[in-house]
Amino acid sequence: MRYFLQLSYLGKAYNGWQIQPNAPSVQQTLQQSLGTLLRRPVETVGAGRTDTGVHASFYVVHFDTEAPIADPEDFCYHLNALLPYDIAVQRLRRVRNDAHARFDALEREYKYYISPRKNPFNRDTAYQLAWPLDLCRMNEAAALLPGEQDFTSFCKLHSDNKTNLCRIARAGWQRQDDGLLVFTIAADRFLRNMVRAVVGTLLDVGRGKLTAEDFRSVIAGRDRSLAGSSAPPQGLFLSRVTYPETTYISDDTN
Repeated sequence: MRYFLQLSYLGKAYNGWQIQPNAPSVQQTLQQSLGTLLRRPVETVGAGRTDTGVHASFYVVHFDTEAPIADPEDFCYHLNALLPYDIAVQRLRRVRNDAHARFDALEREYKYYISPRKNPFNRDTAYQLAWPLDLCRMNEAAALLPGEQDFTSFCKLHSDNKTNLCRIARAGWQRQDDGLLVFTIAADRFLRNMVRAVVGTLLDVGRGKLTAEDFRSVIAGRDRSLAGSSAPPQGLFLSRVTYPETTYISDDTN
């Protein structure tokens, strides 16, 4: 039996999602708790890899069981009791036995949060940046991202990718009522470190270091040295992952 488990986590204490030698990871912590609850070793496959210090407000993993889970809500309750405070599960759904949390994803969405003033309550979940930023210019540049393009300029150097083509569905900045600036970007796939590199370069636009046309040239140049520095990890959240409805066998039942 295969299940999709929806969860969220704060990334501050972890060296990313993926299991690392001699370093704490979200995957390792989750697998240990699942193993305790199911009383056997459990392997999970995640929707993607998040880097050290990056968060997820919506994340999906798949894992297999030998028998159906009778009560998904009760299962989540007991799993949450075993997990540390910075990882929480929200939902368990039965899926096809060949469903894959990573390869079946249709779209992933990330959000990046910037606090324009010092705030002790969001220092671990937003980039605190006091520089004045021109949101209109940043959105003018962000409007150049949607569509299928080669995003080598925003890819971590020496990454082992078969292709650097990504199809961006939407990208843009908003100012929330609480004053936080939020960048939202959704695509069929993302390159390693891509979102943080895009944000860092858009911040250069917002500070007047680059124009929207300069940003267009950065994309076209396919050269990481043309883009800005990567924004810090604490402001980044994986916020949504979508799958075909045919992935699910039933809704919150066995």
